[in-house]
Amino acid sequence: MSILLFCGSRWKILLVVITYDVSTLTGAGQKRLRKVAKVCQNYGQRVQNSVFECYVDATQFASLKIELSNIIDPDEDSLRFYQLGNNYKNKVMHIGAKPSLDLEDPLIF
Repeated sequence: MSILLFCGSRWKILLVVITYDVSTLTGAGQKRLRKVAKVCQNYGQRVQNSVFECYVDATQFASLKIELSNIIDPDEDSLRFYQLGNNYKNKVMHIGAKPSLDLEDPLIF
């Protein structure tokens, strides 16, 4: 899913948490909500209804911000980006259902 940039001796992947609140009082708002969720799913995984964890490089993050900014109505909707950087493992604690997937762990099918 992610294209990695090589930076020195390490791959430079950042964890970005995206939260959004899109007004759904109109059909146009409901359409924006679906579009925002679809774009976020292209870059990461949904961890709560309007919250996504995205593992992206700097170029992908820039593209993601532009894509989402072009969808929302800034007079009615809200987007938040939390950059946890590439040293994110000790910055995230989860309690309860739906644990997030660690993309660095092996995947077994």
